[in-house]
Amino acid sequence: MHLTLDPVPFDAPEAHALRTAQQAELHVRYGSEDHEPGEQPTAANVPFFLVARTEDGRAVGCGGLRPLAGGGLEVKRMYVLPELRGNSVATAILRRIEDEARARGVAELLLETGMGQPDAMRFYEREGYHRIPAFGAYVGEDHSVCYARVLGAPAATSGSAVGPAAAGAGAAGAQPGVEPGAGAAGAECVLPNR
Repeated sequence: MHLTLDPVPFDAPEAHALRTAQQAELHVRYGSEDHEPGEQPTAANVPFFLVARTEDGRAVGCGGLRPLAGGGLEVKRMYVLPELRGNSVATAILRRIEDEARARGVAELLLETGMGQPDAMRFYEREGYHRIPAFGAYVGEDHSVCYARVLGAPAATSGSAVGPAAAGAGAAGAQPGVEPGAGAAGAECVLPNR
């Protein structure tokens, strides 16, 4: 699958539409619209946000980075449309977010997902994240599951936005199919985090 990963303002129309779809899915999973602890992500507190697009320009996934009060960065609002999951879109988004975190001088990236998202938990664990004690606003939240990953060197890639993903390329190998820094192929696309 051919993808482009474009940084966009957090409040760009396509970004807003994807986040709205994500929240609707989470409302169903958690049976409530009140399922996310802490400050809501906004254009003011999410300085990096990207949208994944298919070759025809259709926005199919998103994700961003939010600075943490004590330093560091947190992955926020990762999402892939349900019909595109299983096509390495989530992995491409996550690897691009990790590359941006590295570029901002972050050595370890944090995130929070929830007990109602076992697919997200499997995804992050498969992508090299390990469970950590809850941090920030998630401390004491029964449904929160927090993860971290120590970021190594950026993944080697080829091209800017090219053809089909190379299955099994691995995080350290070249992966055609996504823009530079998008990372490993072959993972399922899931609804990774809130």
